[in-house]
Amino acid sequence: MNYKKYKISNKLKTDVWQYLNETNIGNRYEANGNKEEQFVGLVGEIIIKHLFNIKHEWKKGFDGGYDFTYKGFKIDVKTMGRNVDVKDYFVNNFIAFQKSYDCDIYIFCSLNKQKNELSVCGYLGKKELLALATLYKKGDTRTRTNGTTFKMKTDTYEIKNNKLKNIEKLFYYLPKY
Repeated sequence: MNYKKYKISNKLKTDVWQYLNETNIGNRYEANGNKEEQFVGLVGEIIIKHLFNIKHEWKKGFDGGYDFTYKGFKIDVKTMGRNVDVKDYFVNNFIAFQKSYDCDIYIFCSLNKQKNELSVCGYLGKKELLALATLYKKGDTRTRTNGTTFKMKTDTYEIKNNKLKNIEKLFYYLPKY
């Protein structure tokens, strides 16, 4: 798959860190992410909003389970931080309890922290995501491609990049109001 890549400006990084130093956006009851993970998620959200011509507003509190609406659809951006370029066989995570949130579409991204570059991996509707993803339970041991392992912090769905739809189709297929 050919991934769209976007450079992360120093201004955006500074703005996000300044906000996170004043605000904790981890408001779930489990698997909230540390400041670095919150940084990765917020950078992905802001860049994707920019692609949709949506201005980011710095808010506090729970976002309702989605990051923005577009043509009547509630969209949530999920971004994973990495130290390498994204590959088709890489997975994206979706915390299982979030499936009850009122959200229609998930956009998955990968942030290469070494290159300061966001790759848009693709998207899926909620029903497609839950049908195609693999569920791993809290405590399950996962093995990375480099042989290292880790235990799941909470029930989590994983979806490979090669199962996602190209984001350009999202712009094309969503109906206009």
